[in-house]
Amino acid sequence: MGRRQARETALQVLFQIDLGKTEPNLALTNTAEEFGAGPQEIEFARQLVMGTLEHIEEIDAMISSVSKEWHLNRMANVDRNIMRLALYEIKYRSDIPENVSVNEALELAKVFGSPDSARFVNGILGQLLDKDNNEAITAFSDRD
Repeated sequence: MGRRQARETALQVLFQIDLGKTEPNLALTNTAEEFGAGPQEIEFARQLVMGTLEHIEEIDAMISSVSKEWHLNRMANVDRNIMRLALYEIKYRSDIPENVSVNEALELAKVFGSPDSARFVNGILGQLLDKDNNEAITAFSDRD
């Protein structure tokens, strides 16, 4: 359960930062303590949170490029942060296969989101990963 728990922790931390403007390290420490994450999970969660925050402008631009009917500020906070986390993994973590990032995002959406979250998250990520729209992601990619 290591990486799954780390992603759950990272999502909860991103949510706290997004909604409550909580300081990242404080949010991570409190969340990890509350849910009993181990040292490896905490380190992976820290990498995910800090990486997502480092690239948040590019990630948000990617989401906005395909989400014409839903502006970022109108999206559910959970859905927005799930997509941010998944896109960080997809574009900036070459050690994580794209399909793993998408599958994990869908699982997070099922657990933490609304009944429609998984479908919404899948739709946005699918558009970004679609070969015909791949320029939407490639334009923002640092991977090479």
